[in-house]
Amino acid sequence: MESDAPVIEIRDLHKSYGALEVLKGVDIVAPAGHVVSLIGSSGSGKSTLLRCANLLEDSQQGDILFCGEAVTWKGHGLARRPGDHAQMIRIRTHLSMVFQQFNLWAHMTILQNVMEAPVTVLKRNRTEVEAAARRYLDKVGIGDKCGAYPAQLSGGQQQRAAIARALCMEPKALLFDEPTSALDPELEQEVVKVIKDLANEGRTMIIVTHDMRLAADVSDHVVFLHQGKIEEEGPPATLFGHPKTDRLRGFLSATVS
Repeated sequence: MESDAPVIEIRDLHKSYGALEVLKGVDIVAPAGHVVSLIGSSGSGKSTLLRCANLLEDSQQGDILFCGEAVTWKGHGLARRPGDHAQMIRIRTHLSMVFQQFNLWAHMTILQNVMEAPVTVLKRNRTEVEAAARRYLDKVGIGDKCGAYPAQLSGGQQQRAAIARALCMEPKALLFDEPTSALDPELEQEVVKVIKDLANEGRTMIIVTHDMRLAADVSDHVVFLHQGKIEEEGPPATLFGHPKTDRLRGFLSATVS
């Protein structure tokens, strides 16, 4: 693995909803095998940045590169859209996103949930996908739940199923949007353990999180966003141990007990 080769690179990204500017020129680099965590108050632009990286949201200015390939655009400002549909689909299939609310299909078993996208989107062999799906469900600790439906699982188990589903796409990077915020503290730790294991494997990840301990434990680089701009960034030991700005000090004092 080329450890210094960025999987995701974002340069001078701007995002607005009408007159409301949410991102005001943000730069993010996620090298292969590295974990980047985004922290900040609600409304700072963290989740919006993640959705722009995955092309789920259109941005108005700036560059997004995936494995060195720049996203092509057409139009300008609020009318800007990805200019190459095939490129957009290709990039999305290599970036698996895990959402706060699991987003599992209620009418499918857990095994079917994990298999669905690789079979229908990637057109992979069903037998091979099933073997991989069972392997990933074992990996996240719920291999015995293959035949269960989402409603029969706890929140922590559902989120682990969602992570297995993301892994089954064999992505080049995983994007986590507040993966533990909908969970009770006990269930949260089940998911935190899985994320730590993935980080130890050297998977490329960008994590939006309110959990400062998780960010400190798994990250190679932490970015503190404030009102759509990067206020401070650096290695977790520096950011959490020696914050430079009053805003970060105030944020940490309010969130870290």
